[in-house]
Amino acid sequence: MSGLRPDNSTAGGLRERKKAKTRATIQHEALRLFREQGYEATTVEQIAEVVEISPSTFFRYFRAKEDLVLTDDYDPLIIEALGAQPTELGPVQAVRAALRAVFGGLGQEELADIRSRAELALGVPELRAAMFDQAAQTVRQVIDLATARAGRPAGDFAIYTMAGAILGVMGAAEVYWVEHPESNLATLLDEALAYLEPRLTP
Repeated sequence: MSGLRPDNSTAGGLRERKKAKTRATIQHEALRLFREQGYEATTVEQIAEVVEISPSTFFRYFRAKEDLVLTDDYDPLIIEALGAQPTELGPVQAVRAALRAVFGGLGQEELADIRSRAELALGVPELRAAMFDQAAQTVRQVIDLATARAGRPAGDFAIYTMAGAILGVMGAAEVYWVEHPESNLATLLDEALAYLEPRLTP
């Protein structure tokens, strides 16, 4: 009867996909409510009601309301894609390739949610402060990865400045995108890094 044994790996994969889908639905509906009635006016209870879950279930997916804006699946994907780039690529070339891999296939709904999150993070003071704290953590991740890729010693100041420059122009491109809705985020990120590339050697 071994052929009737459940495939635990498949079951686990299905559970993870279901959790990811529920998480994405919660975030998408929350962003819609934020757009319609404002961040401050929207409560966790309202979000849970729209998604048809309990508030306690909500907190299994997000620790707090601010995480709906500050948390996404793209940073881990970008870090993973960056780590997968050939070692012969320069640091900026590798980041450009990673961004193309992640953002190239995004649909309009996903981009609309990214824009909403960026607008909220820049416009709501409490979120803006938390965003800068989060950015510091991202800088550290990029520093560690760039150090390993370049084979440089830990604490190399050139790597720190390189990571800061890369994330700085990416942040500026995102602000421009928020202020110019007709622009394309993937194109802006690539153009910003292309401008930086010949000027940056770790």
